[in-house]
Amino acid sequence: MIIIRPIQTSDYDALHRIAVESGHGFTSLPVNEELLTNRINHSVSSFDSQVTQPGNEGYLFVMEDTETGQVVGTSGIEAAVGLEDAFYHYHLGKVVHNSRELGIYNTVETLSLCNDYTGASEICTLFLSESHRKNNNGRFLSRFRFLFMAEHSERFSDTVIAEMRGVSDDDGRSPFWAWLEEHFFSMDFPTADYLTGIGKKVFIAELMPKYPIYVNLLSKDAQQVINKVHDKTVPALRLLEAEGFARRGYVDIFDAGPTVEATKGSIRTVNESRKYQVIFGDVDETTNYIICNTKVKDFRATQAHASVRETANQVVINHAVADALNIGEGDWVRIVAN
Repeated sequence: MIIIRPIQTSDYDALHRIAVESGHGFTSLPVNEELLTNRINHSVSSFDSQVTQPGNEGYLFVMEDTETGQVVGTSGIEAAVGLEDAFYHYHLGKVVHNSRELGIYNTVETLSLCNDYTGASEICTLFLSESHRKNNNGRFLSRFRFLFMAEHSERFSDTVIAEMRGVSDDDGRSPFWAWLEEHFFSMDFPTADYLTGIGKKVFIAELMPKYPIYVNLLSKDAQQVINKVHDKTVPALRLLEAEGFARRGYVDIFDAGPTVEATKGSIRTVNESRKYQVIFGDVDETTNYIICNTKVKDFRATQAHASVRETANQVVINHAVADALNIGEGDWVRIVAN
């Protein structure tokens, strides 16, 4: 059975393997022993914390195949970004150059450095090994986070964002960064991406252009990838758009990939999820549900068939599903159709 649970310190080797597999552009998992260890420890501490409002917590989950014991994916939520380290974006804007006397009216797009998403919750660190990219596992690995957010709403901000991976080639070269590198940074994209991933972000403030950049002054290659996603990221973007996430004109400062946002209460899975009390029995329904328990430190989620009894506010599951979720009869679960 496939389950999702909080990461544990014993998962280091699996997380390191995933960091290597994920490749360039996956800033939240740098291939660095100290940083990966810190990420795990911070997550363990976050799940242990008593929280009444979002702070510096970071929740990292793993997907595990219980038949083999193998960790096959990761998924994360940052409770409130930018509270300790500045959280940068470019915002796409417009400047109008107008001369009535000459009859000239030109609109020019600009990129302005900003910290507008400070305090927002961020869904992040989504990666699934190729061996398990089937059976709706990708959807499950993304959507279960909204069940966790719905159940523990006090831990997260009203604004939820996701940074989508921008365009880069197999060697990690970003056309957008290539222009910035040439004129301002003198370091390649993988290096800049890695430094950010290990928390060394001071160089951004030191070297990033302080004034708005006129988009039409960028190279043609750089202009063409602004607000575009990497080919491998298209399915993830479509899934989030189906949840109600939308672009608001913010792009990543390295590869110009779009950031999408939604208000927590408007997210489809948050709205459609319901809590039911568990009873055991045979299940003859064909509807597949994402089901999670209502715990924090001992959180578990899985996909399974279930029978919902709306009038009784009950859900029927079998013993195997209950064991996977670490629950007993009479406990409560939150579910949504997958």
